[in-house]
Amino acid sequence: MSTILRTRRGLIAAVAIGAVAALATGCGSSASPESSSSGGGDALSGQVVWADYGGPTNESRQVAYFDGFGEKTGVDVVSTSIEDSVYYGMLEGGSGDYDIFQVGAAEVLNYSGNVEELTDAAQGDLLPDTLRPYMAAGFYIGIGQGWLTATFPNGGPQNWADFFDTQKFPGKRAWPGAPGSYDSSYEIALLADGVAPEDLYPLDIARATKKLDSIRGDLVFYQSYPEVQQLLTSGSASIAVSVTGQFTALRNAGQDVTVQYNQLFITPNGFVIPKTSNNPKAAMALAEYINDPKNQAVFAKRTGYGPVNSAVFDELSADDQKNLVNAPAHADQVLHWDEQWRADNKDKLLDAYTAWLAG
Repeated sequence: MSTILRTRRGLIAAVAIGAVAALATGCGSSASPESSSSGGGDALSGQVVWADYGGPTNESRQVAYFDGFGEKTGVDVVSTSIEDSVYYGMLEGGSGDYDIFQVGAAEVLNYSGNVEELTDAAQGDLLPDTLRPYMAAGFYIGIGQGWLTATFPNGGPQNWADFFDTQKFPGKRAWPGAPGSYDSSYEIALLADGVAPEDLYPLDIARATKKLDSIRGDLVFYQSYPEVQQLLTSGSASIAVSVTGQFTALRNAGQDVTVQYNQLFITPNGFVIPKTSNNPKAAMALAEYINDPKNQAVFAKRTGYGPVNSAVFDELSADDQKNLVNAPAHADQVLHWDEQWRADNKDKLLDAYTAWLAG
């Protein structure tokens, strides 16, 4: 059984997930979890075990969602660090500790038969039709390149070909080094090698690998996303390829960071409620609460991750929107994965990237 960690501020600090407190939202919410359509008229009770990757994103969920939901319903949201062995077992229909846990689009597409279908109030209208009935608490992440603005005061890389040009833009590149974090690695390499965005799929893994090999000596591999912040601020890397939340965290810490939105990949992430959840009614009510635009706007503003509810943009200023990966201003620059192809070839991608990392 995995170790369950409470997300209440004091307790989180003790276990290093570190909740940042402040009851910032909820009072103006139009969601009514107590009378959720997720079930009967019975009051919500108990706890919801929430599993994600911790760090500043979890801290922002605490502020944007968990505190307000707990005060409104009396249901305690308890966070734990997600473990592959637990969540994959639950996706396959087995039992486990989690009531709601983080997944990518591929998991939703591959395992939708073993997760709860969401109520209308919990569904994000900006998600693709194939994900919308199952992906709760969604958000759009970006995977792109960023750097401390002072590193390239006259402007940094404008595209992925520039990223691979270590003469024009010198310095090490922070790059995902964990097998499961192959992210957009193959797509990035193929774009840098001259493949047009519309011709990326099916991915030519052999060609991409050859391109990656061309700068292997210029890469600094990180094992977890928060390492990106240290690599950039220490000067160990000039540029980083990462989820954009790490760049936002640097900005929140006072750093001047440039994110290149041109050819940045955006993809939906979110959570599913397994059919073996111990408290599906409360988990569904929490998903509805999170889909409220006022609550979701707080999370988007803090993290830079894009909303899945279009009404969220009405809650944010133009200045706040400019850092969101799926903001209308970036629509002509960003790229999207072929989610179904990636879902169908998930094992192939993982095996190939694991082999490449091993050298």
